[in-house]
This record gives sequence, C-alpha cells and structure tokens, in this order.
Amino acid sequence: MLDPTPVTFSNLSNGYTVRSPFWVEFGIRGMGVMPAGNKMDKTGHHHMLIDTRLPSDVFVPLPFSDTYRHFGKGQTGTALDLPVGRHTLRLLFADHDHRPYFVFSPEITITVSGRRDELPAPRINADQFDDTCRAWYQDEMTTPLSSTVKSAYLKNIRGGESVESPVLVKFGVVGYGVAPARSLVKDAGYFVLNVAKKNVPISKVSLENGETETILDLLPGEHSFEIEFVSTDGKRLLHDQLPITVVKGRDKGPDEKKETGPRALQSTYKPSRP
Repeated sequence: MLDPTPVTFSNLSNGYTVRSPFWVEFGIRGMGVMPAGNKMDKTGHHHMLIDTRLPSDVFVPLPFSDTYRHFGKGQTGTALDLPVGRHTLRLLFADHDHRPYFVFSPEITITVSGRRDELPAPRINADQFDDTCRAWYQDEMTTPLSSTVKSAYLKNIRGGESVESPVLVKFGVVGYGVAPARSLVKDAGYFVLNVAKKNVPISKVSLENGETETILDLLPGEHSFEIEFVSTDGKRLLHDQLPITVVKGRDKGPDEKKETGPRALQSTYKPSRP
C-alpha cells in the first residue's frame, strides 16, 4: 500500500534513534523537483522544518533559518547535524519563490543519541536480537553518503532484493540537483530507468518532469534495473545497475502494507553477530 502522503522521509520514521550527522532522504510523488528560482508548473523543491511548526501564512515565502532548511539546488537528500536530544522534523514542498504548496509530510520525532565520531555504531546481539537489530537498522539507514562521490541510486531497493509488483521505485542522487528535461539549469538532471528481463529490454521510464518516484507493474521473475541520471539536455552523467527479483505478492487487506524494518531486511542484509 502506498503511503497516502505524497511527501515523505524515504529513510526515516517516527521514533528513530540516530547518531549525528545522519542522512535524510526526501520523497515526493506526483510533482517534479526543480531548483529554486526556476518557475515551472507542478514543480518545486524541498524544505525541512526542524523543531518548528508549519507556517501560518502559506502565501509568504519561507524564511531562511536554522529551523527552516532550504534545498534549493534540487537535492534529494542531505546530511543533517543536530545536537543530542529529541527533535521534530517535517518536509514541506514549496515553489520557485519558496512559497509553500499544501504538500507536506507528517511531523516525526527522532532522538539524536550522540555524535557519529564519538559513539560506536550499534551491533546486533543474539540475546537481545529484536532491540539490537532495530537499533542497527536505524543507524544503517541513516549513515551519511559520501559527499565527494557523485552517484545515482535507488533509495528503497537493494541489489538482489525480492520485491512485489507493482513496485514503487524511489530515486536519489548525490552531487547534482534534479531538474526537468530541457530546463536551463546547470549541475542538474533527471532520472531514466531501463528495465530488462533475461538481458532483453522490456521497459524504459524517463522522468523528464523532474519526478523522483515512479511505480512499475512487472511480471514475476529475474530483472535488471539500470538507473541513469542525465543532464537536462539529455547527456548521461551517472549510471548504476542492479538485479532484482519480482515475486507475486499475496492479496493484502485494506489496512495492510508491505513489511519494512529490520526483520524485512534479514533476507538481504546478513550482518555478522558478535
């Protein structure tokens, strides 16, 4: 089941405990991403509200402050450095002039347990498996990506993972911003996904409007995903490839959704236990 909210934290959930700095990924469904200052219908860029409420006047551009973080280069994620303690976070999507759309995520509360360079990473303990696996998973999902390596990747699917169709695919990029095709924006581009089955191309999805999420309906079997990130004039900048297995999902009730979290990752992550 899809999250009913079109703006989401792709890797964070309410109640997470993290070490700082930590990685935060932004998701937006149904609209395109475009760097600030570039006007285009159905596009905007992400903002993060930290320990603050939604603005009372949506017609006023958002301020620039420590509590209103702007990602006006079209970013899909960031490394966030916050002091130890509890913090509230919310994503808010806004237009080229930083005026909010009525599109925002639920507010979540996270706890910063300490600094990443001072506090050891959580380890899985067989005697307290559920609790320690949960702590390890939350730390794993929020480990910052390298800021010196440009990359395009899938936020929610790992190589070799089994997924159910229809498949929600979330894209991320480091080192560039996202912008629609043919827009005159430097250091930005858009995503293209090539899908093959047994080395035979079966589908190509070009997110030319700056989208960062798409849904695929695939038949069961072994598939290969090739992720491309291309400049606004169509030149390939980055690419990656990963195998996945599409399985037939059982019918779910109206209140059910795909399992996520540490137990869902046991089939793909095999951490060594102490």
